[in-house]
Amino acid sequence: MMRKQSLTLLLLLFVFCDLAAQKSTMLPRSVPEAEGVSSNDIIQFLDAASKSKTEFHSFMLVRHGKVIAEGWWNPYRPDLRHTMYSCSKSFTATAVGFAVQEKKLSLNDKVISFFPHDLPDTVSKYLSQLTVKDVLIMSDGQEPDPTGTVGSKYSNWRKGFLATPIVHEPGSVFLYNSLGTYMLSAIVQKVTGEKIVDYLKPRLFDPLGIQGMDWETDIEGINTGGWGLRLKTEDMAKFAQLFLQKGEWNGKRILPAPWVEEASTMKIMQDPNASQPRRDSSDWLQGYCYQMWRCRHNAFRGDGAFGQFMIVIPEHDAVLAITAETPDMQEELNLVWEYLLPAFKANKLPADAGTSARLKQKIESLALPPPQKNTQSAATSISGKTFTASSNALHLQSVS
Repeated sequence: MMRKQSLTLLLLLFVFCDLAAQKSTMLPRSVPEAEGVSSNDIIQFLDAASKSKTEFHSFMLVRHGKVIAEGWWNPYRPDLRHTMYSCSKSFTATAVGFAVQEKKLSLNDKVISFFPHDLPDTVSKYLSQLTVKDVLIMSDGQEPDPTGTVGSKYSNWRKGFLATPIVHEPGSVFLYNSLGTYMLSAIVQKVTGEKIVDYLKPRLFDPLGIQGMDWETDIEGINTGGWGLRLKTEDMAKFAQLFLQKGEWNGKRILPAPWVEEASTMKIMQDPNASQPRRDSSDWLQGYCYQMWRCRHNAFRGDGAFGQFMIVIPEHDAVLAITAETPDMQEELNLVWEYLLPAFKANKLPADAGTSARLKQKIESLALPPPQKNTQSAATSISGKTFTASSNALHLQSVS
C-alpha cells in the first residue's frame, strides 16, 4: 500500500512540475484595456474575420510583451502544432544569423564553395557569383522557381538547385525561390554539422521555451528550410516578440541587435516598377528582408502560405500570430490593419467589465463551421480504393 501511495505521489509531483515548467515558459498574460487596447475593437476584428473568406484557426495578440487576446477555432487547440509553410523561412534565416555570429560562415561566401561535389560540369558566371546573401533576399536569379521541378527530378536537391540555370545576375532581381531556402538549410548543416532544427534548439527554441517542434527533411536528412516546420501559435508569437525586442529575451541577449535590424530591413523590392496606388494597397510590394517581408504601416512579418503570419508592429509595441487557411492572404492582412491597428492606444484604458466579458464569451465560442453538405456519396465512391500518383515533388506513390 505504501509503495502504491509513493508511486502516486511521485506521479502527481511529476505532473505538477511539468505543468509548472510549461507555465514558466509562457508569455505573460494581461487584459486588453490594461495595455491600451479596447476589447470591443478585438470583438469587431473577430466579427469581421467570421465574415471573411479566411478560415481562421488561431490568433494571439501581444502588446507590451503581454498576451492580451488569444483564441482557437474548435477543433484547433493551444497545444496543437500547425504547419508553418513559408514562415519556416524566417527560422532558417535566423539559423544563418547564428552561424554568422559564430563565424562559421559569411553572407559573402559563395554558395558553390560549400558543395564542390554537387556542381554541374560547367559552372556559369552567375552561379560562381551567387552568395549566401543573394539567397537570403530571394535574388538567386533562377526563373521560374525550381522547387517543384527539382523535387520531382532529383534525389539530391543541392545538385538540382546548382544545375538550374541562373538567368538574372544574382542580387539584382527578386524572384521567390523556396529551394534557395533549402540551400541555406544545407549550408548551415554543412558548416555546423547539425540539422538546423537541432542547431536552433539550444540557441533559439530552448531560451524561448519552444518545445515539441518538428521539421521535415529531405531523403538525406537535411531540414527543408523553406517549409515544413510545425509550431504552436504561442511559439510563433514568441519568435515575433524576440524580433520586436531586438533579439533580447528575459534580459538575455539571444540574437545580436544589429542582426535583427539587418534581417528585418528592406533589402530588395519585389517590383520596382509597381505603381504607387498598387504599392499602397499591397503588403507584397513593400520590400523583402532576410526571409521576411516588409508590410505597410512600418511593420514586418514572417509569412506562410494560406495565411500563416508572425507580424511585428514596432510603432505600437505589438505582435500578432495567426494560423489560418485562406485563398486571399491580403484580405486577411487588411482585417488586421482595418480593425486592430487603430485599436492600439498610447495609454491604458479604463476597465470595461461588460465588454471584457463579451470578448471572453466570443473567444470561447470560436469554432469552424460544420460541412455545408453531406459527403457520404463521395466517401462511398473512394473508400477501399488505392489511387496511384503521377510524378510529384512530394514523392508520393499512392494513396488509399
